[in-house]
Amino acid sequence: MVEAGAALVVGAGPGLGSAVARRFADAGMPVAVSTRTQRTVAAVASKINGAGGIAKAYAADATDEDAVIDLFDRVESDLGQIDVVVYNAGAFTRSPVIETSAEVFLDCWKVGCFGGFLVAREAVRRMLPRRHGTILVTGATAALRGSANFVNLAVGKFGLRALAQSMARELGPEGIHVAHVIGDGVIAVDDRDQTTGGPDDLLSADAVAQTYFDLYSQHRSAWTFEVDLRPWVERF
Repeated sequence: MVEAGAALVVGAGPGLGSAVARRFADAGMPVAVSTRTQRTVAAVASKINGAGGIAKAYAADATDEDAVIDLFDRVESDLGQIDVVVYNAGAFTRSPVIETSAEVFLDCWKVGCFGGFLVAREAVRRMLPRRHGTILVTGATAALRGSANFVNLAVGKFGLRALAQSMARELGPEGIHVAHVIGDGVIAVDDRDQTTGGPDDLLSADAVAQTYFDLYSQHRSAWTFEVDLRPWVERF
């Protein structure tokens, strides 16, 4: 039986973030959705509420320590204790190393990795006294290998995976489940049919979201740390 605490999805834009939020809302959980831009996240919350769920939108910069602390304070004040936190935020600019500015590299790393640290650390501060909670982070193939022109993505995703590994080993015995989800492929935005070579050749956002919910629902005697997902036609 899944406990009906609140869910917080950081990086709840169109695509996977909104799909994950919808899945937790469908389970009867109040959901907090957050991005840097209020307009973006308000649209996600509106759709969930319109479908009969409970969702509230919060604009917050995940790379700002004070903003992250304030976000958790507001969510727990509005929706109650947070049982599951999903870090799905990311920033990526494709470029050769020689053309990558320090500013762009730093911004991609901050959103892709540092923000994950700030959000996860604040989640742990709330969950540790209860010895209960789930933290799920969104990875990518770039977390396992760096490809040409993907330095801005790979460095952050490598770091985020290392963060998740360290936290899982440290916090599992304390009752906190940490898991890392690798999406190996392109996710269809809003789960629309955007196939190019046949049926299901893109990752379904709703199908991936189901995996997040399944991880949250796992019994502590059989926790998964890492799962990788790809379309059936994807080569790996």
